[in-house]
Amino acid sequence: MKMLRSFLTVIFAVGTLFSGSAFAQSALNKILDSGELKVGTTGDWNPMSVRDPASNGYKGYDIDIMNELASDLGVKLTFIPTDWKTLVNGIVAGKYNLTGSASISPSRMKVAGYSESYISVEILPYTTSSKLGEFNSWDSINQKDVTVATTLGTTFEKLSKEWFPNATIKVVEAPARGYQEVLSGRADVFITSNIEGATLKAKFKQITNVPVAESRNPTPIAMLMPQTDQVWINYINNWIKIKKMNGFLDATAQKWGLAQ
Repeated sequence: MKMLRSFLTVIFAVGTLFSGSAFAQSALNKILDSGELKVGTTGDWNPMSVRDPASNGYKGYDIDIMNELASDLGVKLTFIPTDWKTLVNGIVAGKYNLTGSASISPSRMKVAGYSESYISVEILPYTTSSKLGEFNSWDSINQKDVTVATTLGTTFEKLSKEWFPNATIKVVEAPARGYQEVLSGRADVFITSNIEGATLKAKFKQITNVPVAESRNPTPIAMLMPQTDQVWINYINNWIKIKKMNGFLDATAQKWGLAQ
């Protein structure tokens, strides 16, 4: 009888273990069973995710990535509208299976998981095509006869003052923007992320990159995912590796002007 009780105790313990969170059904299985991939996206980060109010649809780099992922999974893709302040909460609450691109930060890592990074936000200098011959490096901007425009209270204001102490820093207040000063000819250079820079170059043909050897302040970008769902995280990480190797990620970045 004692041996029987011990055996039943072991069986109960094993059953409890397999029914616990460590062996809970992965989001991957739920997606395949339901035939639907749910993705949280803000729709306000051009060119990553842009919502079209007329059609209520989305377009952008993230959208192309998620369409490819859903196609490879063989499931329907559904975008769940969210915003930046609730983006992580949606993952934690299970409102969607993963998100589009989000910067990796220690605060987010406390409660959510991440995929491997597949692109980064980097800071680059920009000027107009008419002045492109005057600049060929970061040092060429840091000169007394150069005016760098930036917007008050932004990260770019702080970095402009730090990186270009010899230049004249022209600070404008929002809603004015530093790039507008450069377009008007009242300044020579502005700095911004490669992502915003790509959208500005597409909108204003006279804006162009200063041909610096390297960008600065890279910040890795990845998909937010459920923190404890290692099966789902492993699937996405290996999917990213495949898409890097077959050129899909590079081609998509090139399409949206994100390639360096």
